[in-house]
Amino acid sequence: MRLRRTLTPLFLALPLALAGTAAAPRHSDAQIAAAVSITVAPPALPVYVQPPIPAPGYIWTPGYWAWGPAGYYWVPGTWVLPPAVGLLWTPGYWGWAGGVFAWHAGYWGPHVGFYGGVDYGFGYGGVGYEGGYWAHGAFFYNTAVNNVHGPQFHNVYNKTVVNNINVTRVSFNGGAGGLTARPNAQEDAAMHEVQRGPTSLQAQHEHVASANPQLHASVNHGTPAAAFAATRRPAQEPHGPGAPAAHAASGPGNPHPPGEPGNAHAATAREPSHEPQRAPQEHSARTADEHQGGGGGDEHRHD
Repeated sequence: MRLRRTLTPLFLALPLALAGTAAAPRHSDAQIAAAVSITVAPPALPVYVQPPIPAPGYIWTPGYWAWGPAGYYWVPGTWVLPPAVGLLWTPGYWGWAGGVFAWHAGYWGPHVGFYGGVDYGFGYGGVGYEGGYWAHGAFFYNTAVNNVHGPQFHNVYNKTVVNNINVTRVSFNGGAGGLTARPNAQEDAAMHEVQRGPTSLQAQHEHVASANPQLHASVNHGTPAAAFAATRRPAQEPHGPGAPAAHAASGPGNPHPPGEPGNAHAATAREPSHEPQRAPQEHSARTADEHQGGGGGDEHRHD
C-alpha cells in the first residue's frame, strides 16, 4: 500500500484538534487534506440498524470509515448531544484529489454543509438532512428515518424521505467509482459559516473504535458485525461478538437500513402538534430558527 505522506490517525488529527464546544473557524481543504491522505479507497458503507435514541435532545451522527495505523476501521454510528441548541451535524467524507484520498472532517454548524454526496442513511441522503429540525429551542424528529419512540418524545413527525437518485453505498467522492456530487449554493454557504468541530466525546468514540480489532477492515473485510456497527451513545463499547454481520452494498440497490423507507413512492408529512420539548439543560440558551439545515423541506435534493 503506497502512502503519499506521513499519516496521523484521524482521532489524533482533526477530531481532537477541533474537540470541545468552542467555536472554530472553517478549516481550509488544504489543511484537511494534509491531516490524512491515502491512495486506497475506503470500503462501501455497511447497512445496519439504528439503535433507539437514548433521550430527547440527541442527534444521530452516522458511522464512517476512518484511517489508522492498521488501515481503515469502522467508527460506529451513534447518538450525540450537540454542543449547543440549534446546531446540526455535517458528516465527514473521503474525497479524491491530487492522486490521494483525503478525509474532510465532520463539524457542527447552524446548517448542514457538503458531505460529498455520500448516502449515510437515517436522514443523511447525500444532500442536507431529513432527520429533523430545530424549532423554538427544541429538536423535532422525523420518525420515518429515526428510531425515536416512547411517551417521552412529543416533538415528532412522520415524513417519508424519497431518494431516487443516490442509491449506492459508495463511501467516497471523486476518483474511479466515486460519487460526482458537488456543493450546491446552500452547502457552499454552510461551509463558510462558523463551525464547531467534533465534541470530546465524539473524538473519544473514534479512539475507542480504533482500538477494537473487530472494527478493522483488515479483520471484518469491510463488513463489521451488526453488534459493532452502531451504539446508543458515543464511546460506548459495542455488544460482544457473535451477532450477524451487517450488509455491505456492492452496487445499486436500496441502501437504507431496515425500518427506513428509502425509495418510497409517495411522500407524506405530518407536522408536530405538541408543545416543544426542550433540549437538555447543558445546551446553550440560544434559540434556533425553525427548519434550519433543510430538515423540514418538501424536496429531497441531490446534485
